[in-house]
Amino acid sequence: MKNFQQVLQIKTRGKGLREITHAVREVVQASGVTSGLCNLFVRHTSASLVIQENADPDVQQDLEYFFGKLVPENDLGYTHTTEGPDDMPSHIRSALTKTSEQIPLAGGKLLLGTWQGIFLWEHRTRGNIRNVVVHISGE
Repeated sequence: MKNFQQVLQIKTRGKGLREITHAVREVVQASGVTSGLCNLFVRHTSASLVIQENADPDVQQDLEYFFGKLVPENDLGYTHTTEGPDDMPSHIRSALTKTSEQIPLAGGKLLLGTWQGIFLWEHRTRGNIRNVVVHISGE
């Protein structure tokens, strides 16, 4: 079994979903693994990873809208506000989503569905540089 690991540094522009499918595909290709598993892990507590529709950007907009209603900023009940009004909501949004994803590989390709893409979801208002660990195992 072969293992391959690379860290992607993704620059975000603030809140929103940023598709990283292409960058992950490049790592898969560089790994030389044709059959196995691609594990992704975001090394932050205020960002997350999701596999979501990548054909219609309205989906990402609607997800942002829904999470904005579900986890509002400026809630006076938050005690963790050291880094601003978006700090605690970003931690809650990350806890409600995922910090890791697993995608099977076959034929040297990610086995994503037709309309699926891999997204880094930035939950903070300001942009950041986020690290996503890509670990590939297989033959």
